[in-house]
Amino acid sequence: MTATGKPASLAGVVLAAGASPWQGRAKALKQIRDGHTTAVEHVVSVVAERCQPVFVVTSPGQSVPELPAEVVRDDVRGHGQLSAVGRGLRAAAEAGEKYAFVCSVDAELLDPDVIDVLVARAAAVDADIVLPWDGTNHYLAAVYRTELAAVVDDLVAAGERGISALIARVDSQRVVISDADSHSLSHA
Repeated sequence: MTATGKPASLAGVVLAAGASPWQGRAKALKQIRDGHTTAVEHVVSVVAERCQPVFVVTSPGQSVPELPAEVVRDDVRGHGQLSAVGRGLRAAAEAGEKYAFVCSVDAELLDPDVIDVLVARAAAVDADIVLPWDGTNHYLAAVYRTELAAVVDDLVAAGERGISALIARVDSQRVVISDADSHSLSHA
């Protein structure tokens, strides 16, 4: 832990695979706000304010713009977000990181202060996952121990696809968040 009480080791994982059914293209390449920035560029920049290194998990062959992050491929097709989370956690673990903040590429309203709240809770408790809760579990805006990559592998091998299977299997702590913070997670 650092002097601020935060884990000394916090990677960022941005899940960028998948297409938007209403736009017919990769969510990561959606233009946001200024019309010149893609969703993946924006979310990576927000995550990088609190996390280093940052990993972007994509599908095989998926293109993304040049990023200040390492792009890793999720080669397991058809296993949803659980497999992608596992790939990101493995990359963070291989980089020597103990924790990773994991979020979706469509968390365009993400506030870095939410990461601070979750990291502070992760530092205070010995949980495997710390996720925000506002009546809904926000799996894709949570702090995960990177060693959970092996648990994810077991779940995927058993046919699981949803992150809820991982949440149910390990020690998960929920942090009640304010309405303002909840708004920043509206797509997470």
